Amino acid sequence: MGGDVDAAAVAELRTALLRHRVVFLRDQQHATDADQHAFTALLGTVTKPHPTVTGDGEAVLPIDSEQGKANSWHTDVTFVDRIPAISVLRAVTLPPYGGSTVWANTVEAYRRLHPGLQALVGRLRAVHSNLYDYAAQTPTIGGVDVREQKYRDQFRSSEFETEHPVVRIHPETGEPSLLLGHFVRSFTGLSGTDSDELFALLQRHVTRLENTVRWNWRDGDIAIWDNQATQHYAVADYDDLPRRLHRITVAGDVPIGINGDTSVVRKGDAGAFSPIAA
Repeated sequence: MGGDVDAAAVAELRTALLRHRVVFLRDQQHATDADQHAFTALLGTVTKPHPTVTGDGEAVLPIDSEQGKANSWHTDVTFVDRIPAISVLRAVTLPPYGGSTVWANTVEAYRRLHPGLQALVGRLRAVHSNLYDYAAQTPTIGGVDVREQKYRDQFRSSEFETEHPVVRIHPETGEPSLLLGHFVRSFTGLSGTDSDELFALLQRHVTRLENTVRWNWRDGDIAIWDNQATQHYAVADYDDLPRRLHRITVAGDVPIGINGDTSVVRKGDAGAFSPIAA
């Protein structure tokens, strides 16, 4: 991994990514943050670490168990209008057991829906917000420590809220997929109860085992996924052991729905986080 990967190899990786949704690289123990950044830049425009969390201030967002555990199904940063296109995650510190990550194919999830449900969701829009902090939804025994509370406060320091079409068209493949995950607060026009029940039904389809792949991390591993066609879940089965990975993301476009409607910002300006990909 690094910035010296030739153009043919990068093109081959992008083709594999569009087909399989997630690609894994083994034995990259030599890679540094700088190598990861240079490699990610070959895939597109690199974003800031996060709309609200500082990270390293440049591009790297540490995914650190000391700040909380992301054990909830989500697509990265869907609470802004310009959802990242690609995420690149590098293992830094791994527990001796557990800590795997699972990805779900949201294109396949849409394809497997009953035609009646496809017709329904194609007309729906959902409100996504960062005030739904996945770290805060996990029951904590003995309270939240200072580092985790500081991260939660930073995550919620500025409010972002965006209304997205529930079915978006992939900008490169033209495939429809379900745009959901734990940042969804409600479906536009539906009551809270109806939103909750419909969300649970659709998420159940997204996370069916037939739609998923589970990766057991080893030292030197890197995962690259199409954030426009997946959700993911970090399994918190490693007790209180340290686990740290570094994520860098590639700028994406504003989603377009299956009926041609586009996402609409309700709160927050994500311009400082990422440009809108051409």
